[in-house]
Parts: sequence; structure tokens; C-alpha cells
Amino acid sequence: MTTGPQSSIQGLIGDALRETNELARKEIALFRNEMTSNVRALFIGLALLVGAAVFGVVALFVLVDALVKWLATVVHSEALSALIVGGVLLVVAVALALIGRNAMSLSTLAPVRTTRQVRQDARTLSERVSG
Repeated sequence: MTTGPQSSIQGLIGDALRETNELARKEIALFRNEMTSNVRALFIGLALLVGAAVFGVVALFVLVDALVKWLATVVHSEALSALIVGGVLLVVAVALALIGRNAMSLSTLAPVRTTRQVRQDARTLSERVSG
């Protein structure tokens, strides 16, 4: 029975395999958590776009008529007042749509933290093996 370098190498290999397995499990869990967060952000962006559409429609139907009529008394032109009111409401709707689109960007779905952690772990493992 020999308990020399052969058994210590086997022990080191076994330890390395266990640590690698545990590391892979942790990184998969990190990936899942990050993707869940990113998908949640995607749905929030979608909700913002739906909110923008609803706001735009409600604003057009409820406020346009009343505001155009009021502004027509100020500028003495119903056509000019309709252009002013429509332009302001369009700016609000476009701003909400842009915010929602940015929240739904595919780049926000990329698992940035997981990728960074995997690279760091690979460097650490290579340093351990070579060191």
C-alpha cells in the first residue's frame, strides 16, 4: 500500500473536480437569477409601451376636444389650437414609447454578471493549475 505522491495527486484531482462541479452549479444559478431579472425588465418595458399607448388614446379622446375648444378661444383659431394640442400630446406619447423601448432593449437581456463571473473563475482556476 503506497500513500506517496500518487494518492495526493488523486486527492488533488478529486478536490479540483468537486470544486469545478460546485462552481458550475453556482454559475448556473447566477445565470438563472440574472435572466429572470432581465426578463422581468423586458416585461416592465412592454408594460410601459402599453401604458404609453393607453395614455395616448385616452389623451386624444378626452383632452383633445376640450383643450382644442378652450385654446381656440385664446388663439381665435380652432385649427391652430388643434395643431398645438395634438403636437404636445404626440411629444408625451413619443417620450413614453422611447422609454419603454429602451427598457425592452435586447442588450439588457445579456447575462453580463454571469459572463464576468465565469471569466473571473476561469482565470482563478488557470492560476491555481499553473501556480
